[in-house]
Amino acid sequence: MTDSHLGFIPEPITVPFDKLLPSHQVPERLAHSKKFKQILSSIDAVSLIEPLTITKSNKASGMHLLLDGHLRMLALQELGFSDAPCLVAKDDERYTYNNRINRLSTIQEHYMIRRAVERGVTPERLAKSLEIDVEHITKKIKLLDGICPEAIGLLKDRTFSANLSPVLRKLKPTRQIECVELMIATNNLTVPYAQALLAASSNNMLIQENGAKKITGVTPEQMVKMEKEMANLEGQYKLIEQSYGEDVLNLVLAKGYLAKLLENETVIRFLSQNHPDFLREFSNIAEATALDK
Repeated sequence: MTDSHLGFIPEPITVPFDKLLPSHQVPERLAHSKKFKQILSSIDAVSLIEPLTITKSNKASGMHLLLDGHLRMLALQELGFSDAPCLVAKDDERYTYNNRINRLSTIQEHYMIRRAVERGVTPERLAKSLEIDVEHITKKIKLLDGICPEAIGLLKDRTFSANLSPVLRKLKPTRQIECVELMIATNNLTVPYAQALLAASSNNMLIQENGAKKITGVTPEQMVKMEKEMANLEGQYKLIEQSYGEDVLNLVLAKGYLAKLLENETVIRFLSQNHPDFLREFSNIAEATALDK
């Protein structure tokens, strides 16, 4: 993705707090909430994870408007910091940045935790700071062990459970990539779906080719049937994927043609008198703002 498609300049800059003007007041209850305490303890343990988001500086005053990160700034101030890394937004429409900023992905979180451990922060301290079980920290540290680079690249901007990795590790790299592509295409990055894909994978796609694939409540006969159905489904998906671009183009052209057609009063009159159901459907297509409507 190029910079022009982002709502902010990707390289953060360090800005003093006295040059930041909050866009809203933090409610007092939030300043004493569990969420704030968690932010406070995590910054204290592993430093700031997600930069603040600000506007470009005002030419007259040199001030930046803080768009996102009010609680983080409050926590940093309480810990004695005088500045913070910030991402500079390309315009000052707050709703735009709230929609475009990617929150910390699971893989980014993994790298952050690994860096903290490399700097001497123990998993126990991290777990305490983030208020999660130390076993969960261990899973996040080992998140990418056994995962091929291509699958990591597909998942780098996604949020998913750390329990997904142990399932993917049982698959060979080519199958890892196929399964991740399917999960992303169906917007289903869940452990149960990954387990189903694992169960439906042929033995030559497994790290341990003779390893038993089991799903609770599923018989060996049902497993064989599921493998065949999943293989068929994957084949259909790939066929759809190949023709998707052409289908979308055809739909856009059809939508434009119908919109032009419905500008003709004679056509409208004929359809309303003879085929009102066609007119209704054509109108819906012409007025649609997205292809899934």
